Amino acid sequence: MRILTPRKSEKARSGAVLVEFALVSSLFVVFLAMILEVSHVYLVINTLNASAKRAARFGVVEGVTSAQTIAKANSYLTKSLSPATATVSVLDGSVFDSPNYNADTFDSSTLTAVELSDLETRDLFVVRVTVPYDQVALIPPIWLDGLTLSGQSVMRHE
Repeated sequence: MRILTPRKSEKARSGAVLVEFALVSSLFVVFLAMILEVSHVYLVINTLNASAKRAARFGVVEGVTSAQTIAKANSYLTKSLSPATATVSVLDGSVFDSPNYNADTFDSSTLTAVELSDLETRDLFVVRVTVPYDQVALIPPIWLDGLTLSGQSVMRHE
């Protein structure tokens, strides 16, 4: 036969639930904030890619200048973020056509600016849109300071 022991009084545990709730809810709020911020980062990256792709499609046509293409990319950016925070570049993409191109050792910072009106038919060009993460972050970037988000599109000139 089992001997029953008396229960401890409820007053001894009166604050335990409150402390557990405070700990769990604060971690849950941080987790939700991280999900929100990561989702926002992907939204911005998709916006940058979409504006680069649309501007590159505009720049494919003969007679369009790089300045017009940059203005077109900025006009797409105004719908979702400030174009003043973004940098739009039209770059020479001929390196992708060379037989010596190696994707493992490629450094995109080596691409040079190009004027679209000077390109020949079938020449590659890149429209790149970059924005510093701290300019578009919803929550101040503590551990991602200095990160740059970018989107780009590579097209052939007509």
